[in-house]
Amino acid sequence: MYGLCDCNNFFASCERVFRPELEGRPVVVLSNNDGCVIARSNEAKALGIRMGHPYFQIRDLEKRHGIAVFSSNFNLYGDMSRRVIWTLRRMVPAAEVYSIDEAFLDVTHLRSATLAAREIKARILAETGLTASAGISVNKMLAKIASDYRKPDGLFTIPPGQIEEFVAALPIERFFGIGEVTARKMHGMGIHTGADLRLRDEAELVRHFGKAGHSYYG
Repeated sequence: MYGLCDCNNFFASCERVFRPELEGRPVVVLSNNDGCVIARSNEAKALGIRMGHPYFQIRDLEKRHGIAVFSSNFNLYGDMSRRVIWTLRRMVPAAEVYSIDEAFLDVTHLRSATLAAREIKARILAETGLTASAGISVNKMLAKIASDYRKPDGLFTIPPGQIEEFVAALPIERFFGIGEVTARKMHGMGIHTGADLRLRDEAELVRHFGKAGHSYYG
């Protein structure tokens, strides 16, 4: 069994940790290179702010909704990332870092992966002030999907006996590795769920999506 631990809205959440007055306010982080949005809190997402939005497009929203806007601070994010990974490795020494705020955990040897995930989430919150979501299943892909399933601050397990049913009903845009553009293309082909995708053969998927089609078929 594998778990994935993923901190929620990581860059924006890091900015909030040392500024309690920002709790409940929309937070946006901009790239230092081009001034585009690279992170936003759930409150900012609810205002329609999307990744890649240039700052000038959100300036009016900033004034109307009291958005806290920050330039990216990768020294802070790197320090917080090291603290999160250190916390994870105290429980699962072989934690495999996937990105700055995510790590895969081999939880096969644990008596209860779900209880361990709850403890990990609690420790991360206590030691860093960050909330995290966790997903558990039989492989890394499904653990990643599970970690996204009940964000923010979620915990979701896909047991072996429920995988077929779960994957069949899963909206295609929630599959790991299928982004917005690919999801729209699949919708245009009549592929809306895992069950729809399962009906397509590998050659057809490769014809439409190139080498990625092999992965979608798998």
